[in-house]
Amino acid sequence: MAHWLMKSEPDAWSWDEQVKAGAKGTAWTGIRNHTAKLNMMKMKKGDQAFFYHSNIGKEIVGIVEVIKEAYPDPTAEAGSPWVCVDVKAVEPLPRPVTLASIKAEPKLAEIQLLKQSRLSLPAITDGEWKFLRKLGGL
Repeated sequence: MAHWLMKSEPDAWSWDEQVKAGAKGTAWTGIRNHTAKLNMMKMKKGDQAFFYHSNIGKEIVGIVEVIKEAYPDPTAEAGSPWVCVDVKAVEPLPRPVTLASIKAEPKLAEIQLLKQSRLSLPAITDGEWKFLRKLGGL
């Protein structure tokens, strides 16, 4: 199973809204970056991702699971290369993990979130996943 980090601006789509979507989940639409698109195309059903509030909060607040693999993004122009996946909320982090705490942690110096800070859907290594879960109280 691969791991990811999915960024969302909480004033556009928040963790609370993701939770309210329930077991049916929601389409993760609007990705318009080729690297993020390629990462999304690698996502498999059952993969998990951290749900990260960007811009406001700048923190990991929960975990989502891929419930439908990549398909054409319905918010994109017909014939465009953009895709989306469907995700559902799995669990909140008891303690949100802030961007500041990630930057301060030497064990996370190579995390793609910091190396490619503008990337909306970076991959997370198994070691980073375990460490970030621990920081978040899981």
